[in-house]
Amino acid sequence: MNLYHLRYFVTLAHLEHYTKAAEELMITQPSLSHAISLLEKELGVLLFEKEGRNIVLTKYGRIFLVDVTNSLEILDSGIKTFKMISNGEGRIDFAFLRTLGTDLVPQITRDFLQAHQEKSIQFHFHNGATTADIIQGLKDREYDLAFCSKIEKEQSIEFTPISKEELVLIVPIDHPLAVKETINLIETIPYPQIFFSQKSGLRPIIDDLFKQIGEQPQIAYEVEEDQVIAGLVSKNFGIAVCPNMSILNSMDLKILKIVSPSFERNFYLAVMKDRYLAPVVQEFKNFIVEHAKI
Repeated sequence: MNLYHLRYFVTLAHLEHYTKAAEELMITQPSLSHAISLLEKELGVLLFEKEGRNIVLTKYGRIFLVDVTNSLEILDSGIKTFKMISNGEGRIDFAFLRTLGTDLVPQITRDFLQAHQEKSIQFHFHNGATTADIIQGLKDREYDLAFCSKIEKEQSIEFTPISKEELVLIVPIDHPLAVKETINLIETIPYPQIFFSQKSGLRPIIDDLFKQIGEQPQIAYEVEEDQVIAGLVSKNFGIAVCPNMSILNSMDLKILKIVSPSFERNFYLAVMKDRYLAPVVQEFKNFIVEHAKI
């Protein structure tokens, strides 16, 4: 079915006059008549009938007009959207670990929008509990790009370091270790600990810290989210190694700097390799790399 013929039909249906419709469409009247005849032949019904000097829609023409109008509106909306996308505008589906949602993500997105005020850009934010969940979302095309930890064996993902975060030990305010300001990780061995779950990108990092000191911690609980871990520590469920998040300062717990073994956690920009990125997503990716804090 010819798209031009559908647009001709809509114009003629509104004007109900061949000459006026041909003038508005800037085609000849015979061309318009031929197009409508072909359309009626394809559909197998009459769309117009004469009424005096004018024409009017038939019953079937009125039904067809509703469907064609709706279809053309959807098509035109889609064309408009993709023209915006090709012009570096549109929607960015951006996933990130919750710990990054209070500072890094708001800062980088605000800076990007301010640098592109002339364009229509919308962010759809997705908070991921674990790096594994975020990576799966990238693979499933739910997200365009993400901020998360690095998973070494993910060959299909391009990881670019963009920020660092210090790991600290947090303990309840009345814990024996709370009198300290710094801590050697070996001093934590006698006490029950709250660990990140196996799905977390932090788990292998913290496991490696304990391997470096040749000790096995007493794991009392395993939890996915760092904020939940902090809450449990504040209620005396154990002690924990976790990121030095700003939220820790507002909770009933003590933050101890880990002096041995020392470690800083890297955060990464994660993007699928060899997958097409819309111009606005590619521009945001470049912006992130240029403004990385690492």
